[in-house]
Amino acid sequence: LKAIMLDLIQFIATVVAWCYYTVSLRKAERLKTELMDLRADGFVIRNQHGEVVFRLAFRSGSLDLESCSKEGEILSCTRSGGGPLNFFIQTVKPKDTVMCYRVRWEELADGPAVEHTMFWEDAHWYGGSEMSTQHWPIRLAGYQEPVPYVTSDVYSFRDSFGGILERYWLSSKAAAIKINDSVPFHLGFNATERTLFFQARYKDSPYKPPPGQQPFPELSYRVCVGSDVTSIHKYMVRRYFNKPSKIPAENAFRYPIWSTWALYKNNIDQDKLLRFAEKIKKYRFNCSHIEIDDMYTQAYGDFDFDPVKFPNVTEMFAKLREDGFKVTLWTHPFINYNSSNFGVGIERQLFIKEPSGRLPAMVEWGNGIGAILD
Repeated sequence: LKAIMLDLIQFIATVVAWCYYTVSLRKAERLKTELMDLRADGFVIRNQHGEVVFRLAFRSGSLDLESCSKEGEILSCTRSGGGPLNFFIQTVKPKDTVMCYRVRWEELADGPAVEHTMFWEDAHWYGGSEMSTQHWPIRLAGYQEPVPYVTSDVYSFRDSFGGILERYWLSSKAAAIKINDSVPFHLGFNATERTLFFQARYKDSPYKPPPGQQPFPELSYRVCVGSDVTSIHKYMVRRYFNKPSKIPAENAFRYPIWSTWALYKNNIDQDKLLRFAEKIKKYRFNCSHIEIDDMYTQAYGDFDFDPVKFPNVTEMFAKLREDGFKVTLWTHPFINYNSSNFGVGIERQLFIKEPSGRLPAMVEWGNGIGAILD
């Protein structure tokens, strides 16, 4: 009798396991979307030849696949291990040679950050930001927890991001990812594991949610794969980046730019400028334009010429034009506290403000202390 009971229990367990496996298999099949395989801890994307070209892991939590369903081209999930969320993947096929996936993970609480890990695999990756030491393709060293993806001064802060950055990366395996501009984006990396960390968070961050919106972090991006690097890059550029609308002046590339800084630094006035232009013309040098550099105003942040140094600006410009010169002025976003425009900027709310939003964010820069035009 015991043997019969034991066999019966084993038979029931086998049936239950088989049913669970069958249901799970059907669920997994339903969660497949074109060339992507979604799992609880991330997803992989393959190309038309079955090769894995993109792999990503959900570092901040796992999906509850039982909460997932698929309707048309949209696969959505409502829960993770940490609680309710808004997650979806939408398949988009803009052309025969390109397949894209819109991915969005939105927490429904203001505490946790959303973090996904992208694996470099054995591909070369390009894009991202300017760095103090620039490698092409990307080559990173060490480990960096996610930090705000904002511009900085790489001369003073060697490990920061530089003055040029995009939320866009492209691989030699014809995969590309573009992080949405609305994301409070932080970037980190682990060179040993060959990974980039994509994180969205508002807590302990310079990012603020839009007015009237809850500070629920959302990480949204688009991943596209193509038949070759050229076609995928061309598609992403057309989709996300504006091309120049006009051709710059040819002379600015063909001929020299003459800057007053080279000879006079900030000790410049009207007589020196006209003599400078006269010598350029006398010795028959080519010229695209003359740039009037530092301290043609009384204070940094003024927009009027210093009347002592430049007593007749109208006449000066007429003479330069007559001699065939175009003129540009050095300018900057800093309005020093001793500038006549400082009070104007305060009154008209033109400056970047400190975190409370009440006062201008004063900074020390190369030529004094001032506010920054927003």
